[in-house]
Amino acid sequence: MGSSTDEFDVIVIGGGIMGSATAYQTAKRGCKTLLLEQFDLLHHLGSSHGESRTIRGTYPEDYYTDMVLEASELWREVESEAGYKVYTSTPQLDMGPANDASLKAVIASCQKNSFSFQILDHDEVANKFSGRLSIPENWIAVLTELGGVIKPTKAVSMFQALAFRRGAVLKDNMEVKDIKRDEVRGGMVVYTATGDKFWGRKCVVTAGAWTKKLVHSVTGHELPIQPLETAVWYWRIKEGHEEKFTIKGDFPTFASYGRPYIYGTPSLEFPGLIKIAVHGGCLCDPDKRPWMPGRDLDSLKEWIEGRFLGLLDCSAPAATQSCMYSMTPDEDFVLDFLGGEFGEDVVIGGGFSGHGFKMSPVIGRILADLVLTGRADGVELKHFRIGRFDENPKGNVKEFADQVGFNESPY
Repeated sequence: MGSSTDEFDVIVIGGGIMGSATAYQTAKRGCKTLLLEQFDLLHHLGSSHGESRTIRGTYPEDYYTDMVLEASELWREVESEAGYKVYTSTPQLDMGPANDASLKAVIASCQKNSFSFQILDHDEVANKFSGRLSIPENWIAVLTELGGVIKPTKAVSMFQALAFRRGAVLKDNMEVKDIKRDEVRGGMVVYTATGDKFWGRKCVVTAGAWTKKLVHSVTGHELPIQPLETAVWYWRIKEGHEEKFTIKGDFPTFASYGRPYIYGTPSLEFPGLIKIAVHGGCLCDPDKRPWMPGRDLDSLKEWIEGRFLGLLDCSAPAATQSCMYSMTPDEDFVLDFLGGEFGEDVVIGGGFSGHGFKMSPVIGRILADLVLTGRADGVELKHFRIGRFDENPKGNVKEFADQVGFNESPY
């Protein structure tokens, strides 16, 4: 090392959606940026690939609504710069028992944030969706306009292309093994498994399911971020009813509160199939995944039969995919300085707990703000500090149940 080609203002470690959005932001601000990815670019081994992710503004935690609103605007700005779309808008429908604490918290959050919503009962849901969807008599639904589907692999590619267009250097198959402070010049030296090393004034770690391993190898500190493997299922719509559930036919993205927490999207990526999955999975080592762990689908099949009035074939999924979540104990993000010997020169973005993708444009903005200025406007970062786990190992205290269900064993 010594060539200017190995020296950067910012080095971003991890080329998934968060790292790519961050590299785009730092490059856009005129910083010489390096994005390092341990696998091939656009790989399918982590959390940023696949056919669809949802966006919704309805959260039990009231501190996410403004982040989603900003993200929805930033998605459109970035699409405009790229010249193509990755985000298709739909309504969002949240449903569950009328006394469910999480759903009640969603309503309270909407009210606090002046986020427009409608509460629908059993009959109103049936009328609104013309017999395509049904909820039990003792359930309610919350309907909002801010929903939609994001194409994840296409979105990662978009951020990487725009970062590259603005001068960022992208290098794949570069597994980072260590980060050390340069005691002579200041800044950071990043070492890879291939023997390459790069100098950067600042560094951002967005390593997804590998964040805990990397931070531990660099600092010896155990971040409470646990990888989880999850499966996504697609179900066949019965013949003659396919058009009723397409994204062009006003069918919403949706979530069902309770046990299990279930979510889904309109028919889009595979003609004649609709995505309906359980928000949960099995704890895993990201380097030794079971790859598609077995799961009892009886409760999901029962839910589909009841909500979709027999219009879907729920005998077995038509297609299955898998990815990973990076879970924190409270299901809130980690957006903070690494601290210790690295002070504010290394920033961590991780623990997105299966619900961060939709917010990636604003998370990229926040991480770029933190690493370049030491602060981030427009967001209350106290909810995302690493230090919250020192005060309480469970993190942020909430008055409702966790949304993600998980098993210790994949079998």
